[in-house]
Amino acid sequence: MKIRGERECQECGTRWAYYETGSVECPQCGSLHSVGIDERTEHTDSPATLDLTPVRNRIDADSLREIATATADTCREYAQKRGFIDAGALRPLSETYVAAVELQHVAAHVAREMRVDDPTERYFYELLGGADEGDRPPVDDVPNALRAPYGLAMATAIERYQGDVRTYLDANPNADARRLSGRIRDHRKRIEALDGDVDPADANRLVHAARDLGSFVAGEESAAVRAENWLTGIEDEDA
Repeated sequence: MKIRGERECQECGTRWAYYETGSVECPQCGSLHSVGIDERTEHTDSPATLDLTPVRNRIDADSLREIATATADTCREYAQKRGFIDAGALRPLSETYVAAVELQHVAAHVAREMRVDDPTERYFYELLGGADEGDRPPVDDVPNALRAPYGLAMATAIERYQGDVRTYLDANPNADARRLSGRIRDHRKRIEALDGDVDPADANRLVHAARDLGSFVAGEESAAVRAENWLTGIEDEDA
């Protein structure tokens, strides 16, 4: 949505950036009476930090299902707040965001299952250990039981990112970027149609392609070639 990001308090005159606080409340006096003093600018992001420390601190006290439920809720809340257009500029698809979406899906799967095998439990705890720093286990370590949740997680992260990319391209047209985005969309829809049950390596390649698409849209010309190469890798595997 387009907002006026520079605010001025009508009570005390303090000026601040909505982009930094995500609130119309004056940081000086707490008044809710403020006005925008700049032009409206596209902005979809909100300040948010993924902090899984409180969940990790419960590991020795709570059951796996309780830990998984709390983890999924924390990651869901974080992901819902984040967007990819910051004061009119397109942001990258961050490792932390992708890790949060993956952990949300993996944790939700673990919380639903009556029995969780050892590889799945190990993968969940390893992901929980580093997701807030953007660290994810290698794609080769994805257990068979998590193949579908992993694929759906990657598709979800890509879909949300592409939504903001499309919004950005509406105001900043780029025919080559639209074409690339269309190819990524087609592969994403295939993952969704298969309920995520695809080779995790291909789902991971598509995330890389979406990230490079964003870099290309933001002005890095060579990123288009990288995105093409990721997509070609998927198509060669499918051939």
